[in-house]
Amino acid sequence: MTTQRVKTQHELLQKRSAALDLRAYHVHLNLSQVKESPTFGATSRIELTTTKPKLFLDYLGESVEQVTVNGRAHDVDFDSSLICLHELPVGEELTIEVTGTSRYSRTGQGLHRMHDQADNATYLYSHLEPSDARRIFPCFEQPDLKAPFHITITAPKDWQILSNQPETDREEHGDLATVRFAPTPPLSTYLTSFAAGPYRYRERTWTSPDGAHSAQLRAFARASMFEYLDEEILELTAQGMDYFHENFGFAYPWGKYDSIFVPEYNLGAMENPGLVTFTESYIFRSKATRNQKAARANTILHEMSHMWFGDLVTPQWWDDLWLKESFAEFMGADASVHATAYKEAWINFAGQRKNWAYLQDQLPTTHPIKADIPDVDAARQNFDGITYAKGAAVLKQLVHYVGRDNFYAGARDYFQEHAFAAATLDDLLRALKKHTDRDLDSWSKAWLRTWGPDTLTPELHTEGDKITELAIIAEAEDITRPHRLSVALFDASLNKYREFDIDLPASGQRTIVDEAAGEKAPALLLLNDADHTYTKVRFDDASLATLSDHLSEVQDGLSRAVIWTSLWNLTRDGEWKAEEYVRVVTKHAPVETNATLLTTAYSNAHFAIQHYVAHDRREEVCAEFANALWEQLSAADPGSDAQLILARTAIVAFAATPETSGTDRLRDLLAGTVEGLRLDPQIRWSILRALAARDDVALDELEAEKQRDNTLTGAAEFLGASHAFPNSKTKRAAFNSALIPGEYSNAEVDALLVGFNAPRSAELQEEFAEEFFRRVEDIWNNHPIEIANRLVRGLYPESSMAESATTDLLRKDLPGALRRVLLECRDNLRRTLRVRAQQ
Repeated sequence: MTTQRVKTQHELLQKRSAALDLRAYHVHLNLSQVKESPTFGATSRIELTTTKPKLFLDYLGESVEQVTVNGRAHDVDFDSSLICLHELPVGEELTIEVTGTSRYSRTGQGLHRMHDQADNATYLYSHLEPSDARRIFPCFEQPDLKAPFHITITAPKDWQILSNQPETDREEHGDLATVRFAPTPPLSTYLTSFAAGPYRYRERTWTSPDGAHSAQLRAFARASMFEYLDEEILELTAQGMDYFHENFGFAYPWGKYDSIFVPEYNLGAMENPGLVTFTESYIFRSKATRNQKAARANTILHEMSHMWFGDLVTPQWWDDLWLKESFAEFMGADASVHATAYKEAWINFAGQRKNWAYLQDQLPTTHPIKADIPDVDAARQNFDGITYAKGAAVLKQLVHYVGRDNFYAGARDYFQEHAFAAATLDDLLRALKKHTDRDLDSWSKAWLRTWGPDTLTPELHTEGDKITELAIIAEAEDITRPHRLSVALFDASLNKYREFDIDLPASGQRTIVDEAAGEKAPALLLLNDADHTYTKVRFDDASLATLSDHLSEVQDGLSRAVIWTSLWNLTRDGEWKAEEYVRVVTKHAPVETNATLLTTAYSNAHFAIQHYVAHDRREEVCAEFANALWEQLSAADPGSDAQLILARTAIVAFAATPETSGTDRLRDLLAGTVEGLRLDPQIRWSILRALAARDDVALDELEAEKQRDNTLTGAAEFLGASHAFPNSKTKRAAFNSALIPGEYSNAEVDALLVGFNAPRSAELQEEFAEEFFRRVEDIWNNHPIEIANRLVRGLYPESSMAESATTDLLRKDLPGALRRVLLECRDNLRRTLRVRAQQ
C-alpha cells in the first residue's frame, strides 16, 4: 500500500498559478454603514483565463451572497475560507464576479477600524501582508499572481478616501461618495491598500533632480494627531525619492506617494505602493531623541526602497521574502547615510538592529535567510530578525565584497528585467553576475542557505611589547562561513594605530594573521572593526580589561557599536558576568555620544538585572543601578537627548528598585523637579504606570490623567497603568481580560500585557503558570494569529516549571506557528536560567 504525500499550500498555489492568466481585478468596497455595522460589502470582478475547469478563490469573509461567471449565476460553494469554482470554461476569457460581506478588524489585520474619543471620529486603514487581502475581498491570494487593480470605494463624503492610486472620479449621493481610482500597474494582492476617515494631511510636490519626473507627496494622520505631523517627514520622503531615482535607474512607478500614520498598528510600516502605512508612534507628540528620529528616517527610506524591491519586482513566494525585506533593511541604512542628515545609520544598525539578528539566530527556530516556507502562517512567522537584520548584514557584506557601484548596477538590471513581475534569488544573482567576477554562487550557498552566527575569537601571543602571533578561531553550530573583515589594533590611549583587512576561509577553524607579527602589542584588539561581516566576536583577556575601564575613550562610533554589541553577546552567552556588564554600562554609557548606543546599552543593562543577575544579588544590583541613574540624571544637560534617555531608563529602574527612594524619585519627576525634562504624555504615563507597579498611585489619579489625555493612545495607556498594581485581583483582571476573544483591540491587548508584566509582580504571576499551560491551545485557537502570538509570548511564565510544561505540550500535534512560538519561549527561558546559574 502506498500513501500519497499531502501537498503543501505552496505546492497547491503553484498549481493554481500555472493554470491562470490573470488580467485584472475590479474591487468595490461599500463602507457606507461603517459607523453602524461591524461588516461591509465587498465585490470582486476578476478577469482571467484558465487551463483548469476547477479553481478556488481565497476569502475570509462573513458570507458570500452571489457568484457569477460571465454574467451567469454560479453555485456558491464557500467554506468560510475558500470559494470553489467548478466547470469553468477552459481557454476562454472569463469574468468572475463575487459579492460578499466582510468584517472590520480590531487586530490590525484586514480592514482595521478604530474610534478616536478625542473627536468622536471613526478611522479605517488596511494591512494585508502576507495574506490578509482575503479578509477584505475575494481574490487569488499569492504574491506571484499580479494584476492591475481598479478600485472603487463608497464611504462618507466628508472623509478622506484613499487607495494605491490617485482618485480619478467622485460621485456624491446624499452623505456618501463613491470614489474611483486610477488602475494600478500589476500588483500582488497583499500590496493593495485602503484608508478612509477624517484624516488630515500635509503635502508637497517632488520633482526628480533631472526634472523629468514628479509626484505628489502627502502625509496623513488622524485629526487629533495632525498637529504633531512634522515637516521632516515629507523632507525625508523627498530626499529618499531623489536618492532612489538616481541610484535605481527606474523612475518611481506608482504615481502619488502617500504616507499615512495610524494607531493600533502591528508593525513599524508597510510598503503599499502609493499609500504607505506607518505606525503612529513615528508622530512624536512627546519629545523625541535623535535615535527616534533616525529610526523614523530609516523606516521611511526602508519602505520607499520597497517601491522597487518588493512592489515593482515581487518575490514569487515567501521563501524569497528576504529579496524584499533584507534589501529594504539595507537600503534604509544606506540611503540614510548618503541622502539625509542621519549619517550614523550604520552605527545604529551595528549597535542595535544586529542585536535582534544575533538573538533570533541563536534560537532553535532559526532558519536560513532563504528559508523553506510551506504556507502563509510559516511566512508570517519569518518576518523576523533573520529576514530583516541578518539579511541586511549579509547584504552589507556582499556590497563590501563586490563593490557598491557594482551592487547598484546589478540592482538596476534586476529592475529593468523583472519590472511589474515576480522574481527569485537566481534572477537576482544573474543580474549581479554581470557586474562582478566574484563567486556569487558560493557566497549564496554559504550565507543565504545556512543558519546560525559564527563566533570569531582572537588568539593573541606577545613577547615583550610585540605581537608574535595573532590567530583567529572560527566556530559555528552549523558550518563556518567565509568572512572579509577588518582587525584593528588600539594603543593605551585607545587610538587606532593599525588595521588589517583579511579574508577568513569558509573551512578554516584557525587562521593566522601574518601581517600582525611584529606589530606593537595592543591594549585593545577588535575583530570586525568596521562591521563588514556578520559574526559574533570575542575579546582576549587584555582587551576585555581595557574595555571595562576605558570603553568610552574609543573615538570611532562604529567601533564602539561593534564593542557594545559584542559585550552584550558575551553577557547573553554567559561568558561575562551580568553584574560586570551593568557596571560597564553604568560607567561608560553616560558619556556615550550616540543616542542609539546609549538607549540600547541602558535597555540591555536593565534586562540583565531582571533576568541574568543571580537571584540573591538582584535586589542589591537593581538598587545600585537605580541610584546611579538618579545621579546621572541629575547631572545631565537640561533638555538634552541624554537627559531624556536617562529619564526613560530611570523610570523603569525606579519602578523595579526595592528601595523606597524609587517612589520618592518618581514623584519628584512627576512634580517637574528635574530641570529641562518635559512632562510630555509619554513621560507622564510611564511615571504613573511605574507608581502603580509600586502601589503608590490612586485609580482616581490615573482617571484624571486619562481625561487630560483624551485620546485613543491615552485610553490604552490608562488600561496598562490601571492593571499594573501589584495585587492578585488586578493581575487576575489583566489575565482574564486579555484572554476574552474579540473584546480588545491589538493595542489594548498590548497594554493589558504591559500591566500584567509590570515590575515587582513576579511572585503574583506564579499562580497563573499552570493555568496558562492548560489554556494555551485554546488561546491559540480562539484568537487571530496576531493576538494569539502576543498573548502566548506575553503570558509565558519565567519559572522552572515552564520548561517541563512546554516540553510536554510540544509532544502534542500543535499548529506549526504555535510550536515555533513555544520553542522560542522555552529557549529564552533556558538561556535565562543557564546564564543566571553561571553568575
